[in-house]
Amino acid sequence: MRMRLLRLLSLFLLLCAAPWLAAQPLMETLRGERPVRLQSLGIQSAISGGMAETRVRMVFFNPNGRALEGHLQFPLADGQQVTGFALDIDGAMRPAVPVEKSRGRQIIEMEERRGVDPALLEQTQGNQFKLRVYPIPAQGTRTVELTYAEPLQRAGDGWMYRLPLAYADGVKDFVLNMDVQGASGAPRFSGMADAPAFMGKGGGWQARIDRPVVQQVTVQIPAAQRVQAYVERFGSDTYFIAEVPVNAQRTPRPLARSVGLLWDASGSGTHRAIDDELALLDRYFRALGNGDVKLVLLRDRPEAAQTFRIRDGNWDALRKVLQSVKYDGASALADWQPESGVQEYLLVSDGLLNYGARRFPVLGAGQRLYAVTSSAGADTVRLAALAERSGGALVSLIPGQPVDAAANVLLADGPRIEQLRADGAAAVLADTGAMEQGLLRIAGKLTRATAQVNLMLARQGKAVPVAVQIDSNAASHPLAAWLWASYQLRALEADHEANRGAIRRLGSQFGMPTRETSLLVLERLEDYVRHDVTPPPAMQAAFDKLRAQQTRTTAQRRDKQLESVVRQFEQKIAWWENAPQKKRQQWQQEEAVQRSQEFRRDGAAPKAARQQLEMRLQEDVGAPAAAPASSFAAPPPPPAPAPMAPARPSAITGTAMQAEPGAAPRDDGRGAAPSIGIALKKWSADAPYIARMKAASPDAVYAIYLDEKPSWENSSAFYIDVADILLQKGKRELALRVLSNLAEMDLENRQVLRVLGYRLLQAGAPQLAIPVFEQVKQLADEEPQSFRDLGLAYAAAGKRQEAIEQLYEVVLRPWDGRFAEVELIALAEMNAVIATAPAGSKLDTSHIDRRLLRNLPLDMRAVLTWDADNSDMDLWVVDPDGEKCYYGNRDTMLGGRLSRDFTGGYGPEEFSLRRAKPGVYRVYANYFGDRQQLVTGATTLQLKLTTGFGTGRAKDEMVTLRLKNGGSTVLVGEFEVK
Repeated sequence: MRMRLLRLLSLFLLLCAAPWLAAQPLMETLRGERPVRLQSLGIQSAISGGMAETRVRMVFFNPNGRALEGHLQFPLADGQQVTGFALDIDGAMRPAVPVEKSRGRQIIEMEERRGVDPALLEQTQGNQFKLRVYPIPAQGTRTVELTYAEPLQRAGDGWMYRLPLAYADGVKDFVLNMDVQGASGAPRFSGMADAPAFMGKGGGWQARIDRPVVQQVTVQIPAAQRVQAYVERFGSDTYFIAEVPVNAQRTPRPLARSVGLLWDASGSGTHRAIDDELALLDRYFRALGNGDVKLVLLRDRPEAAQTFRIRDGNWDALRKVLQSVKYDGASALADWQPESGVQEYLLVSDGLLNYGARRFPVLGAGQRLYAVTSSAGADTVRLAALAERSGGALVSLIPGQPVDAAANVLLADGPRIEQLRADGAAAVLADTGAMEQGLLRIAGKLTRATAQVNLMLARQGKAVPVAVQIDSNAASHPLAAWLWASYQLRALEADHEANRGAIRRLGSQFGMPTRETSLLVLERLEDYVRHDVTPPPAMQAAFDKLRAQQTRTTAQRRDKQLESVVRQFEQKIAWWENAPQKKRQQWQQEEAVQRSQEFRRDGAAPKAARQQLEMRLQEDVGAPAAAPASSFAAPPPPPAPAPMAPARPSAITGTAMQAEPGAAPRDDGRGAAPSIGIALKKWSADAPYIARMKAASPDAVYAIYLDEKPSWENSSAFYIDVADILLQKGKRELALRVLSNLAEMDLENRQVLRVLGYRLLQAGAPQLAIPVFEQVKQLADEEPQSFRDLGLAYAAAGKRQEAIEQLYEVVLRPWDGRFAEVELIALAEMNAVIATAPAGSKLDTSHIDRRLLRNLPLDMRAVLTWDADNSDMDLWVVDPDGEKCYYGNRDTMLGGRLSRDFTGGYGPEEFSLRRAKPGVYRVYANYFGDRQQLVTGATTLQLKLTTGFGTGRAKDEMVTLRLKNGGSTVLVGEFEVK
């Protein structure tokens, strides 16, 4: 069976122009598998002027006896940007094409289920990237080619190009070709014994290395000391770049006396160079002399501000607090509010915002923000944009190196651009960060054959005019358009949420992976047509011809979807009105018809395995004649509900909901609604840390957690277990902090984020769950669960109109066939939200088809969801008569009904019972099996039990558990009806 690796496979550090990083394994495998190794490496570096493009071709060999999917994750340094990648398909390298990010992930997972060869490169958070390649064949190879561009750093009178190669240690087949254009003299290698000389060729310089080089290659390139201008024709526009030498001398700036220190104390802080950050602060406070500092620790929420006084540069008290910080929790970097009395803010962070509000607060007039970072893979684009919009700057620390350069940026002012105008050019952007090195880069679009860019540089209160002439006949540069796009992206990222559409268009136009776009490779021409993805240019003509033969109309599909849901809902209404009177034979006939149309469990388990499961369940539940007593006590029954008030309907715009027969007095002889108690069988993990924490006092649990955390930091189960214990011991705020670590674990993993959202709802924190589920919807809007989960979170937070919109979207959209009947489940929840709205609520239902507006109250309801895709979990309910309701018996003699079986992942599966007979109803969760290509640990399941669903007396109880192996069956809870 083709298996996927559990953990992200750590790719090479080649794309990090950060020489301090150590070598890591190329890939890690589990269960004793041998590592996939780098067999050969070919690198082509093209340098022109002050920019470089590096193409890296890697051949990976899989020595194992089964195919693997590789997840390759890597960070890029500040200024670097992936410009392309390619994958070997049928012996040739096929270039990737841009696609909307969520769409790209949807396509690759659909293609993997079909067993074909896709690849996807996406940006996760910050400057972190992830490449997914499938498959790497058993005892075979796969070739991947990555290309990235970067502006070079100045070093004296020249440029410095660095190429880290620690990951290539031991590679026998290695070659590096370098081509340098626009240098004022011969480049030379630095710090490398027996280095070859660059040879002049074709007006440029070339060199070749065909032996492995330890650690890194460094090249010094003489640069011209005059204005250099280049152009590039891209699409219908002509882009230009100009490199303008400037005086980089900086002078000490007056420092504010009231400083706000925003210190990122989230879990990712453990990867920062804290000692270097403290050394920089020491330089800052010594220069400040006297002042006040307001410290705010930022985690899953901002902590209360602490005030410190700095006297004669002494900041020992503040230093002691910072040194004692325990880094834990998610990164809610935008949840703080500026104070008017603070003149200057220092934000010390990696910039990886993954929790809470998404829009950074706006500073007041005259307030500056300096962003300090020491992390590889930090979100430098976001940090730089936030700092520069307030007149501050990004301060980058290189771990292990002196802080002098960073201190110079923080404590001194250099030249600033006060005016920037252009005649004959548009969309002109400047990179002010490079002025620290004596260079100003300007990029834009020519609107005439010649243009002049005029800018005013301010230094020490003096204004210096600078004029730059641009000619369309200037030397061509292959990165001019890319540089302009990277500057534009940087500006847009200052407010990502407001500019998502613009970022998506920019990434698509220039083929750049961004937060909104990814790069995709598909195997066949038919795959590009089926998913409506524009192919590489070489396939365009054939693509247009094949696509013309196909007709797709989204509106028609939605109309068909709506009619299908209406028919299904009518059948559910018929069950709700008549289920107890149905005859067993009729049910069996209907079941046979439905089963013949359902999605088959291809290879999930043989028939004998199913029979074994049936026998085990019968042994577990006992003889049907007398259901055994509960193994755990049910809570005392709640008092009988008060009679419902006379009808005072909510103010609903549009079609009114049909009158609800269930609200009238019962006609079954029982009169008032039954008293139903819920008893959950507490599921408990058996991890070694559990007993230690349970035995500790409430105040000691968090310290034990911090002690255990390094051993379990990659385990989502660890954070869930600890949060449960803290909740049980009354430490809710700490529990929510621990739980928020799930947002830090695997960047943009929707399964992990879903678990986080569910647990936040279970902890009674729907306001925190909403932004988590909003992010999940951005990542996976092709999955109905994304809309349903967000809708239920809105409902839990009292935002009923928003809940209605999300749940109705589940009803309207045509979904993949593996999500059968999810529409009916969401429809029941939508109608319950509407029917139970408080009197006076103004809900707009005018856009909802009137045939679907009917509430169907239930005495009891159970809903099972889980976090693993391509997995089959089953909900079983055994009633007081001993009859089991499950996928093979979906309708029971007592009127119980089970939704159609979810065999393709996530659920939900729903058990419904309109009128409950007295007795005990036992609810089980069964792990039937999976068809995952992922070597996983346990699957997290959540079961929600509800009494009085769709009525004002509704009561919910939720339990979360984990199952590891197919065939596992767990008694989760009981309904006791009296």
